[in-house]
Amino acid sequence: MIIGFIGTGNMGGAILEGYASSKASEGDRLLVYNLVEEHSQRVLERTAGRCEILGSNADVCRNADVVVIGVKPQVIDVVLEEIAEPFKENENRILVSMAAGVSIEHLTEFLGEKAKIIPNTPAKVGEAMTAVARNGLVTDDEFYRVKTIFDSIGSAEEIDESLIDCVIGVSGSSPAYTYMYIEALVNASVANGMDREKARIFAAQAVLGAAKMVLESEESIEQLRINVCSPGGTTIEAVNKLFENGFMEKTMEGFQAAVDKSIKMTEEKKGK
Repeated sequence: MIIGFIGTGNMGGAILEGYASSKASEGDRLLVYNLVEEHSQRVLERTAGRCEILGSNADVCRNADVVVIGVKPQVIDVVLEEIAEPFKENENRILVSMAAGVSIEHLTEFLGEKAKIIPNTPAKVGEAMTAVARNGLVTDDEFYRVKTIFDSIGSAEEIDESLIDCVIGVSGSSPAYTYMYIEALVNASVANGMDREKARIFAAQAVLGAAKMVLESEESIEQLRINVCSPGGTTIEAVNKLFENGFMEKTMEGFQAAVDKSIKMTEEKKGK
């Protein structure tokens, strides 16, 4: 398969590099174009020359079976205008968009009613959680092949497009909330005399272990919390203080702010 990546900044670059290093990419051609030349050169180096740098967005589109757009929502329309004609030359070509707030309906306005479209919201780490939707023209086989790209950098799950905004709140934006939590633990540790780098390791590994337990245990998250809270112990003391200060409610408010912003961005796109 020939996969073209348009936009290889932080998000697009991380996905391209992760896929290029996976067994799933063996035999594929990987095409790249980025307006910032140094970004293209960076992924070329980091993928040990696996990528082919082309001269324009249109060139990537014209030569690819799957086109992955990794640009920000503010500039995606410019890219769509550039690739619209070459994209329509092949009805079997698939477009994957990583831009938040950009719906299948909006993408179809540029690429036509026959376009095969997969919108998604990835997180940019080696254990990424990616939500992948599709329109009715994408076959199961085509969808599975594209999903493999995102499975190679973590885990990907199919959802209905109506849940894309929710996914942004729960996984697309949530690494930032988690970093805040880890940062708070590190700062508190330093205030209590621990070396900052040592505190960083302790906090991050604890979060990693807790997350792994959630994924692997059959018990509810609530029960997992209860299990580590011995009556009269240190953990229950901390948990009670967090409840008292509205920790869960504030986290849910942050989640909802991200969702509401995503909905607003989608509505603004529709209004254009």
